[in-house]
Amino acid sequence: MTTYHLKTPISGDDVEKLRAGDVVFLSGPLFTARDKAHALMRRAGCPVSLEGAALYHCGPIIQDNLVLSAGPTTSGRMARYTEEILKMGVRAIIGKGGLPGEPFRNRAVYLAYPGGCGAAAAGQLAVLAVHLPELGMAESLWAFEARDFGPMIVAVDAHGKDLYQEVRSSAGKRI
Repeated sequence: MTTYHLKTPISGDDVEKLRAGDVVFLSGPLFTARDKAHALMRRAGCPVSLEGAALYHCGPIIQDNLVLSAGPTTSGRMARYTEEILKMGVRAIIGKGGLPGEPFRNRAVYLAYPGGCGAAAAGQLAVLAVHLPELGMAESLWAFEARDFGPMIVAVDAHGKDLYQEVRSSAGKRI
């Protein structure tokens, strides 16, 4: 296990060096998206470039342009959008609960952020902009400036290793 402090946009070289189980902290622009934003981007395209981006599955709570809470939401609901999001250039998807590993192979990573840490996450994020505000606060596409955002665990790497799948397989063998 290695700890990495990466800056966004994330490069292909950054993704290549990450291995499942590594710890990651991110600094730089970070975007949030949930179900409605993913669906709208599928239909109408993304209002910002996601090349090299980190996309956080999160519905933040914002008041007076201050992040009050920014905990992860369950990524599984967005699984059907993963391929399209990665085609937009996203290099890291952040959330909880995991996503199928195959779409990440040779191009991106899934970073697990601990659930229940919304207030801690808020202290590491500052609002840069909001896109798609018509979707409402939690569903909008937020742009944040991250400052050592983490710790996150590389749960799915670009080399085919998927910690979630390993746990399911191990549990299945024990049962």
